[in-house]
Amino acid sequence: MKQLAFIDKPYHAVADLPPSERPLRRLRDAGVTAISIKELLACLLQTKHATHHAEELLVRFKDLAGIFHAREEELCEIYGIGPASAARLKAALECGKRLMMARPPDRYVVRSPADIAQLLMAEMSHLEQEHFKVLTLSTRNQVLADTTLYIGCLNASHIRVAEVFREAVKRNAAAIIVVHNHPSGDPTPSPEDVEVTRQIYAAGEMIDVELLDHLVIGQQRFISLRERGLGFN
Repeated sequence: MKQLAFIDKPYHAVADLPPSERPLRRLRDAGVTAISIKELLACLLQTKHATHHAEELLVRFKDLAGIFHAREEELCEIYGIGPASAARLKAALECGKRLMMARPPDRYVVRSPADIAQLLMAEMSHLEQEHFKVLTLSTRNQVLADTTLYIGCLNASHIRVAEVFREAVKRNAAAIIVVHNHPSGDPTPSPEDVEVTRQIYAAGEMIDVELLDHLVIGQQRFISLRERGLGFN
């Protein structure tokens, strides 16, 4: 595997740094929440030039999301990062993802769009395809079911209203919330998103199951179509 040379600038081995500036020492002294992303990456890599390698990763892959989606072979293209360090880094990032995706206790209560975002942001903000979900809610706005209904480009002509409400009808539920992501990272609703909302809202009125909201999730951001008054009469 061909490795990329270091960027042409001075760098130091971790052992050459003053003890108080070494990443692991900084983590112990300052605490895990106080140190930078570069220092956290250096702690995981544990290579001779870990601080420099961490900087190279952030330059090449932009941010933690970019590093997360990079293949191990791509990480190893940076000179000095071997398979063991790359695997350790990927494992740590996957642990973080699974922790964020861990569901709250059963019967999670939705009181605002932010509650929906908190429930689904970690799972949906980095998906590479559009996913369309339906949350089925009780009369107390407790989440009874979380169903992924469609994967792929959201299009009003492809949405079958009967499928959107199937779980709600089955459970005699009071309401639903629909959520989908924009892989581009920009949660701005498209005209198609508004049309889908309008169709689902109208169908819900006919069968007495309220569409409470439609959230679009982007890169650590979300937009509520209900709050924007888009697609809701």
